Amino acid sequence: MVSLAALWLPILLSAVFVFVASSIIHMVLPYHKSDYKRLPDEEKVLGTLRAQNLKRGLYHFPHCTHENMKTPEVVEKFKEGPVGFVIVMPSGAPNMGKFLGLWFGYCLLIAVFVAYLTGHTVATGAAFPEVFRVAGTTAFMSYGLAILANGIWKGATASNVMKEFFDGIIYTCLVGAAFGWLWPH
Repeated sequence: MVSLAALWLPILLSAVFVFVASSIIHMVLPYHKSDYKRLPDEEKVLGTLRAQNLKRGLYHFPHCTHENMKTPEVVEKFKEGPVGFVIVMPSGAPNMGKFLGLWFGYCLLIAVFVAYLTGHTVATGAAFPEVFRVAGTTAFMSYGLAILANGIWKGATASNVMKEFFDGIIYTCLVGAAFGWLWPH
C-alpha cells in the first residue's frame, strides 16, 4: 500500500495538468464554442424570468410531481413544450476566479481519490503501465463517465456529451501519466 502522503506530488501535478488542459480546451480550441446557444428574443425571456424573482437553483419545466406526471393536463404540457431545465445563479457578473478556484479544487479532489484507490491497489515500484491503468481508470470514472448523466437526466445534446466525454479521456490520460511518472519506487 502506498500512502496518500507519498502521493502528494502526483496529486498536485495531475490537478494542475487537468486544469491547464481544460483551460486550453475551453479558451483556445474551437470545438466547445457551439456548446451554449442564445435564446431567441433573449431580452423578453430575461424580463419574464426577472419578474419571477427566481432564487438560485435548478428549475424544471413544465413542473410536475410523481403524483401528477401522468395526468392529462401535465401530459399535454409536455407535448406542447418546450421541456427543459433552467439553472439560476446569483445575479451579477460571473466570478471566473471563483469558478476556476472551485474547478481546481474539484481536480484536486478527484486526484486525492485517484491516489487513494491507486495507492491501495498498486504496489510501490510498480511499472508505469500498471499505475497508468489503475489511476487512469479511476480518473475516467469522474472525468469521463460522470458526464454521461447529463445526457440522460439533463437533456444535454449528444454533441455536448461527446465533447465532454472526449475531454474526459484527455484528462484521464493526463492523470494516469502524472501518477505513472511520479509513482514511488
